[in-house]
Amino acid sequence: MVTQENLKEIQSRIQGLYEYLEIEKKQVEVQNEEEKSSDPTFWDNPKQAESLLKNLRLKKRWIEEYNEVYLLYEDLTVLLDFYKSGEVSEEEIEVQYLKLNKKLEDIEFKNMLSAEGDDLSAILQITAGAGGTESCDWVGMLMRMYIMWAEKHKFKVRELNYQEGDVAGVKTVTLEIDGEYAFGYLKGENGVHRLVRISPFDSNAKRHTSFASVYVYPLVDDSIDIQINQASISWDTFRSSGAGGQNVNKVETGVRLRYKYKDESQEEQEIIIENTESRSQLQNKEKALQLLKSRLFEMELEKRNAKREEIEAGKMKIEWGSQIRNYVMHPYRLVKDVRTGTETSDVDGVMNGEIDEFLKSYLMLMGQKNK
Repeated sequence: MVTQENLKEIQSRIQGLYEYLEIEKKQVEVQNEEEKSSDPTFWDNPKQAESLLKNLRLKKRWIEEYNEVYLLYEDLTVLLDFYKSGEVSEEEIEVQYLKLNKKLEDIEFKNMLSAEGDDLSAILQITAGAGGTESCDWVGMLMRMYIMWAEKHKFKVRELNYQEGDVAGVKTVTLEIDGEYAFGYLKGENGVHRLVRISPFDSNAKRHTSFASVYVYPLVDDSIDIQINQASISWDTFRSSGAGGQNVNKVETGVRLRYKYKDESQEEQEIIIENTESRSQLQNKEKALQLLKSRLFEMELEKRNAKREEIEAGKMKIEWGSQIRNYVMHPYRLVKDVRTGTETSDVDGVMNGEIDEFLKSYLMLMGQKNK
């Protein structure tokens, strides 16, 4: 049964959220910014206008989220009054309390996603490691896991690049996960994911270990100004093929962008981006340029973060040595994050996109380190 102590604790959390999110201040700012956006000269500076509208949307979203929690709380207090007069059951009270607590937890967690870029959509790239067909099959499994996770969160998923494995599975795939805070949620997935199982490709039914690398970076929008040296870009084109193995078309619509730059030690580096999303070469080039801007933005964020000792200490380089999670299907069943210690024996649930506990535990760990 929901006690008065439970109710007081919820009330205290809601009040704390109201103050921390500065709801009253946001309401005033929303009113002022809506007035600005109706000014006839508002679009004279498109980038500034886009930036203001983006911030306006975020503020309105926080206000809506808070109002939803508060309404759930009011509904709970009304139900408690009805319960005292015998008009509703204890079970109905419990259902409403759990619904309110879940919504409150979701907002409290989302409030942790306050770093620059956290509110953006995400680009997620999965690449097979050592292990040939095994690892290519593992990439396909991870791709399905992330797509199912995204769909549960109402994010839109687009396949930007897909290269089939020689026998089965996928050599590499790049997905755009479109929705607010997609990058914030997924940024902890960078690193190597290790699978241990009985191989479906081995007639001797031996246990195999497979590796895949996951790389996540934020997708920039028009409100973020990234300068690109056009002279450092070169293009290749190729025929693209889809996931079914059939040619999407017979002309070279796939594009490969190469961007050369010098790092902080003045060593020459190269970013390579491939895009086969569209049947139009022009559209694929435009998307590749957006992805390049996103990569450069992510690199700039890393540089800024590296200046802060507490982040640098907990930071992992995205390389084959940075194993972050083990997925064991034989001789026992367990998924365990090596950074946080979070684990579950529900391997099927994880592979069906139930990864929120892993995402949250990592973000909470990083939040504690950065206090």
